[in-house]
Amino acid sequence: MATRSNELDAAERNALSDSTFAFPRVRKEPLNDAKHVRNAIARFDQVRDVTDKERDEAFRRIKRAAKKFGVEMTETRWQDLGKPMKSMKSSDKPRDDATKAELYDEAKRRGIGGRSGMTKQELLRAARLETGG
Repeated sequence: MATRSNELDAAERNALSDSTFAFPRVRKEPLNDAKHVRNAIARFDQVRDVTDKERDEAFRRIKRAAKKFGVEMTETRWQDLGKPMKSMKSSDKPRDDATKAELYDEAKRRGIGGRSGMTKQELLRAARLETGG
């Protein structure tokens, strides 16, 4: 049974088909609901031991899952997924053109609660409130 934070336990994860994962060969980043899709976007660059070809396919899988579950995804290439915001200080306002993954990483760095369920606009608003801007 899943925990309250929508994490998959070992039995649930093992029961998922390989095609449910962004990276099927290594069974990384499940795409079974909106929360996991957002997590896959934010953690994309943390997946190790995969080829660029696998990243291309994972990006396509994530885009399909994002559309299916209504997750906003503004990145147009896999190289932009999961990248931290560029040189943002705690007092800096987030950029209007920041990707959702960048905003998520910044919210995580600042300890903003509830970030995993936020839309891009909600992350932007929360980060701006945090900086007073």
